[in-house]
Amino acid sequence: MVTATQTRREVFFSFFMFTADLQPDNPSYAEVIAQHIRELSSYGYDGFDLPIAPTPATDHHAEIQSYVDLKHRLDDLGLGEVRISTNVATTRRFDPTSPYREQRESALAYLRSRIDITAALGGSLMAGPVIFPYNVYPVADDGQPIWSDALQDWVRPGYQRAHGIIEQLGEYAGERGVAVGIEPVDHWEQAAPNLVGDVADFLDGFRGANVGVCIDSSHVVLGSEGPETFRRQVARLAPEGRISSIHVSAPDRGRLADSWIPWRTFLDPILPVYDGPFLIEVFNAVPAFVNSFRLTRRKFWIPGEDAPVPGVPDAYTVAAEAITKVRDELSQFTPASLG
Repeated sequence: MVTATQTRREVFFSFFMFTADLQPDNPSYAEVIAQHIRELSSYGYDGFDLPIAPTPATDHHAEIQSYVDLKHRLDDLGLGEVRISTNVATTRRFDPTSPYREQRESALAYLRSRIDITAALGGSLMAGPVIFPYNVYPVADDGQPIWSDALQDWVRPGYQRAHGIIEQLGEYAGERGVAVGIEPVDHWEQAAPNLVGDVADFLDGFRGANVGVCIDSSHVVLGSEGPETFRRQVARLAPEGRISSIHVSAPDRGRLADSWIPWRTFLDPILPVYDGPFLIEVFNAVPAFVNSFRLTRRKFWIPGEDAPVPGVPDAYTVAAEAITKVRDELSQFTPASLG
């Protein structure tokens, strides 16, 4: 439980501003990662969320070793004490909800490899959409998409099939010192789960508290049932220690400084019961996101990578504005703000 006197909250920054792939097999890219970390640390960021890119490979040993090597390179660059978390998603190939046992077991091996990578990087939290494959939508036998009542009927057995897989994942993660945050993602990006309550229902009956929910302001706004329901969902999850991670992201996944985040509605239920980091996510118009997010805004140009663009802010400026805004909103919390 958080008390009113605990005002200093940690703030992390997501590398989705720069990339969706850390290129662990490319030794020179460690220098790029290090430059970003050094610059953003100077703005007051306490840690960084690193994306672990999906892979088609089923033998994960070499991939895990590549991240071990990346960690060694970052250590050699003087960043051994930097705090990190990781972002992971399931895929069509590695699907815990699959009706086929072999595919579910393959998904478990894949997710375990992500736990191993997180631990190798020195992280203690892995979060993301890890139940249904991210950005994959079901279709009927005739090829038509499934929505509404039919979709809700379709996802139910998928949740049931995934339950044991995610429970095993949580047990393994606990052995490795890593917590798992299941992120509900709004219907613009994935079929299910979309709501905080969806994940809360899925977690009913789980053993231990090593698996919880990752709550993202963007998805709450775009896919929410409403502020009162959100309050009840947070209150439901908090006593069991099921709030693993909080993401702060604008509805358009862009700049936070002037965005449509309902700050008090989002933060006031969370702040009394959560004392972990707040992760700022900005999805820049880098190649990995342009099509999947249908981005129409210009790229926040990246110093050292892009030429300056007149009238367009650079990535570092957007990051600096974001932490200033988040720290200002966090500082305004008092018990009286709960009404």
